[in-house]
Amino acid sequence: MAIEIERKFLVTRDVYKNEAIQKSRIIQGFLNTHPNRTVRVRIKNDRGFLTVKGLSSQNGLSRFEWEKEISKQEAEALLKLCEPFIIDKIRYEVQVGNHIFEIDEFLSENQGLVVAEIELKHESEVFEKPYWLGEEVTGIEKYYNSCLSRTPFKHW
Repeated sequence: MAIEIERKFLVTRDVYKNEAIQKSRIIQGFLNTHPNRTVRVRIKNDRGFLTVKGLSSQNGLSRFEWEKEISKQEAEALLKLCEPFIIDKIRYEVQVGNHIFEIDEFLSENQGLVVAEIELKHESEVFEKPYWLGEEVTGIEKYYNSCLSRTPFKHW
C-alpha cells in the first residue's frame, strides 16, 4: 500500500508518440466512483488489475493507492459490473530526464482529450517539462478518470 503522488497536464502536440518507449491499450471501468474511494478495474494489454484509490489531498497531488494484479478473465468479468461509461485509451510512456510521463490519448466517449501524468517521489520534486506539455490540470476533478467515466469529455 502506498501514497500516489502525481501531477497531470494537458498535452499540446502529438510528437510524444515519436518519443514513446512503450505503448499500451487500456480498457478500464469503475465499480465505485465515490470521491472518498474509487475502485477501478483495468485491462492493460493482456493483464488485469484491480485498484482502490482514496480521497485526494486538498491540492490534488497525492492520495492512497492500492493495486493488485488479477487475471484478464477476472477483469473482463468485473468490467461487466462497472458503472457506465467504460474508459478506452492508448497510453504512451515517454522518458523525460529521470522521469516517465504517461500520456493517455482517450478514445470513444472521451476522444479528443490527451492528458499526461507524472508520478513523483514527493510533492515538491523537481522534474523536466517537455515542450509538448500544456496547462497543468492537477486536482481538477473533471480530468480524473473516474469523473470521465461519469461525464465523458464529449459531453462537456
